[in-house]
Amino acid sequence: MDSVTQIVLGAAVGEAVCGKKIGNKAMIWGAIAGTIPDLDVMLAPFQDTVQYLSNHRGFTHSFLFAFLFSPLFAWVLLKIYPNGKAGFKDWTLLFFLGFVTHIALDSFTTWGTQLFYPFSNYGVAFYSVFVIDPLYTVPFAIFLIWAAFKNKESKLRSKLNYIGISLSTFYLMITVVNKNVANKVFEENFAKQGIEYESYISKPTPFNAIFWSVTAKTKNGYYTGFYSLLDKQKEIKFSLLEGNHHMLYPYSENQKLKRLIEITKDYYIVEEVDNRLVINDLRFGQFNGWQGDEKAEFVFVYELEEKEEELIIAQKEYLFKPDNEYLIAYFNRIGGKK
Repeated sequence: MDSVTQIVLGAAVGEAVCGKKIGNKAMIWGAIAGTIPDLDVMLAPFQDTVQYLSNHRGFTHSFLFAFLFSPLFAWVLLKIYPNGKAGFKDWTLLFFLGFVTHIALDSFTTWGTQLFYPFSNYGVAFYSVFVIDPLYTVPFAIFLIWAAFKNKESKLRSKLNYIGISLSTFYLMITVVNKNVANKVFEENFAKQGIEYESYISKPTPFNAIFWSVTAKTKNGYYTGFYSLLDKQKEIKFSLLEGNHHMLYPYSENQKLKRLIEITKDYYIVEEVDNRLVINDLRFGQFNGWQGDEKAEFVFVYELEEKEEELIIAQKEYLFKPDNEYLIAYFNRIGGKK
């Protein structure tokens, strides 16, 4: 999830663990704990594209990191507050839960989180919530801020914090339910239209958990489609994207390319653009694919280039800039207007 959401979640966890003992300091250090796993992005300038993709949400997002570093940070905090009311167990629990809730929440998004690193570099992803979802974050933040203005001994303070945690958790469960509802519609349409798939990925479109997209892997390529829970009719028009995986055969033994394909979980298509091969990551789809624009730009695109017999893989910058007309159409589509 986005940084603000992780800060709010971490602060709420800190309050739940140590709020009665140290007041708002618990929120502050909880927020810091909720931020620490994402500091892996600071290594980006020192890594190439595939290295960064492999390491992001890697070690710092693993259970191993939580187990190893929670007591270390607790030791540091005891040095900072040697006479504080919070003890070693309190600080260890604060950081451990701050780390674990961070990586658990990230696992509900599309990117994938390497929970079991270094034993496995598979990115666990439940695809039920978009990386930025105001309905998850805003109510949560309101109750947290409200609680912060109450005395640490106040019973209302604790209640407000737990209400925020409960509401956010309940909303997260709603996204899972919504996903299952959308999946049923997708599967019914696959069956009606005779689309035999090997597997599929469904995920919410940006900033909501009502409008869903699906990408199904088949022998013929990848079928994509969209469905809003507010649609009056459940018929879905699918588009077929050709995989063109054969275009990568000359580089089939390249280790970085193998790792990139592994990261996409085999959901990718290959195209030739301006005499250069590009890989489009289908897990994230296209910016305005819901409008049926076959030329819509993909969210994550990787360009391949040979330099001195070495294959260079670089991520292409985003070019899509939504205007007011697009946003109005998008929110209308969420509301079920095709």
